[in-house]
Amino acid sequence: MNDTAGYEARLADVIRTARDVVKRRILTLGLVAAGVTVLGVAGTLSLKPVYEGVVRLQIDPSRNPLARSASDAQAQLASEAIETEVSVINSLDLGRTVVKRLNLIRDPEFSEGIAQAEKKSGPLSESDKLDRVTRQVMGNLGVSREKLTYIIGIRYRDRNAAKSATIANAFATAYLDTRVDTNIGTAARQFQFFEQRLQELANEARAADDKVAAFQAEHSIVKSGNNSQTTILDQQVGPLATQLSVAQASAEAARAQVAMAKAQVRAGRIDTVADVLDSQTIIDLRRQRAEVTRDLSQIENRYGPRHPEAIRVKDQLAQIDGQIRDEASRIIRALEAKAAAGDAQVRGLRQEMAGLESQQAQDVRARVTADSLQRDADSKHAAYDKAASLAMESRQASQNSIAQARIIDAAETPAAPAFPNKPLLFLVSLLVGLGAGVAVITAQELMVSGVRSVEDIEGTLGIPLIGAIPALKKTERPADNLLDKPTSQFAEALRNIRASIVGVKAGLARPKLIALTSAMPSEGKTTTALALARTMALNGSKTILLDVDVRRAQLRQIASNVKDIAGTVELLQGSITLEEAIQPSGLDGMDQILVRAPYFSSENLFGNQAMNDLLSKLSEMYDAVILDLPPLLGLADGRFIAALSDAVVLIVKWDDTPQHVVESAVNALKSDGSNLVGAVLSMVDPGARSVGSYYYDEKYSHYYTPKNI
Repeated sequence: MNDTAGYEARLADVIRTARDVVKRRILTLGLVAAGVTVLGVAGTLSLKPVYEGVVRLQIDPSRNPLARSASDAQAQLASEAIETEVSVINSLDLGRTVVKRLNLIRDPEFSEGIAQAEKKSGPLSESDKLDRVTRQVMGNLGVSREKLTYIIGIRYRDRNAAKSATIANAFATAYLDTRVDTNIGTAARQFQFFEQRLQELANEARAADDKVAAFQAEHSIVKSGNNSQTTILDQQVGPLATQLSVAQASAEAARAQVAMAKAQVRAGRIDTVADVLDSQTIIDLRRQRAEVTRDLSQIENRYGPRHPEAIRVKDQLAQIDGQIRDEASRIIRALEAKAAAGDAQVRGLRQEMAGLESQQAQDVRARVTADSLQRDADSKHAAYDKAASLAMESRQASQNSIAQARIIDAAETPAAPAFPNKPLLFLVSLLVGLGAGVAVITAQELMVSGVRSVEDIEGTLGIPLIGAIPALKKTERPADNLLDKPTSQFAEALRNIRASIVGVKAGLARPKLIALTSAMPSEGKTTTALALARTMALNGSKTILLDVDVRRAQLRQIASNVKDIAGTVELLQGSITLEEAIQPSGLDGMDQILVRAPYFSSENLFGNQAMNDLLSKLSEMYDAVILDLPPLLGLADGRFIAALSDAVVLIVKWDDTPQHVVESAVNALKSDGSNLVGAVLSMVDPGARSVGSYYYDEKYSHYYTPKNI
């Protein structure tokens, strides 16, 4: 379940990322898609229409009028035969016939090519002209079988609708005339020949059958189950040979039993003979002997061997032993009699077999002759059957009772061109345009090296992301949104940043000197500084905003209640006092010190004691001092001030500032010992979810913004 949930989460991330990319690049996607689509539509409209005339032929398989069932009546026409007919229609010979019938050599469409060829290589013969036009015509011809049916489609394409139908019909007519009609005429002549030959073969087959029957009757030859020639004598030899084999095996077994029994008798082990052991009489006598022996043992133990009862039992035991010997002798004599009977049977069968074999030798030549006569008769029958089949097919074809080929759909002048299919090509152009647009924006995304996500900030740079400020499009002064819409996404983002910097627990020491800087210009640093200062003031902190980005002096262009008085530069130079430089911002609890005009000088305004003294005085007078620092890379001013601040916040423009540039800025701050508390992503796409918990969408906006705002 965890794996499934993880997979669904990853899929959702991919979908959201794709959606974000499309939203960011929708203009590029639309322009590329529209451009490619327009080119495709224009190309489609410039194509000249081509019309297609279509004829459908049905090739009927031959039908057997002598078939016994409906299933046999339909003779199968192999796929190879259909493909052969397709090749015939595609042949140059049939093409020449069509060109001649329609006199296409004089047609302007084809005669123009002949004229050009004659200009290059001189006059052409009539056969060369015919071949050239034929090949040109065949290049526009398409012939194919429709799936696994007996239907052949003939298609001809031409820019003239009427001509496409005319030439397609001409190919179908030429095929029927030159192929089918010729076959019918040939079949009629073949039928006359086969009728005469069929009568001759019938007479020969009857004569051969009579000769076979007479010879078989004379020599007692019959046909076996597999239709082979055999004699009555041959049929008797087989069973007799089987009887002889069985009798020999039985006689050999009987003799072996007698020999073994006699050997055991001579050795005094008559009791070990198998037949003796298996005799039920012997078994019963031995059981009686065992019982008598047991009784004798008991009597002798009790009365002694001379007791009359013991003597009587001994006599009884002697009688049983005699009966056992007599029964064993009888069994031996029975075995000898059985062996003698088997030998007699073998001798009789051998004599009978010898008589049959002597007679069989005389029938071998007769059987060979009979086989030869039968083969001759079979060959005459096969020839008759083949001739009968050919005669039937020839008669059927000559009568043409069932058409071998017919036109089921003649070509008509097409009302619409077969090419180009404008709706389809328009759709393809649109799809290709969308695909090209997706490819372009994908390439753009792959080439972008800007910071986008929490992982880019925290995982790569090793600093926390303390906020993400949504982009406010079509707004000249985004910081005013904080005052105009205090519950907007923008305002909530600044409150989150303030909470991350000063903390949310009361009683904790809070940083007073808060410096905002960036790696490069135009990353939203000045706007963020102004908005953060206003947020501090709105939350009850006495705040002053100090502009130390003297080279651009951008803050005075977006701040409120700006007066044309001396500011940061003059204050650090000592030409004015601190009270003269401070001016109210128009918001309760917030003052500001601005740069009157961009200042470019090699003078180090921030590397002396004047800057330290200024920050110390401001820390005593205000709860929060917001410093708008210059960019770090390329300028040293910001690094001096950042090292003097209690907290430094790095502003990074979302999806714009290259990651390696941000890394350089972070390394510079860390090497100076500045207290870098985190980074803020500025100008984030309101629909992007790629910054983790810092994202904004319509639901978020509806949650924090009243419906009447």
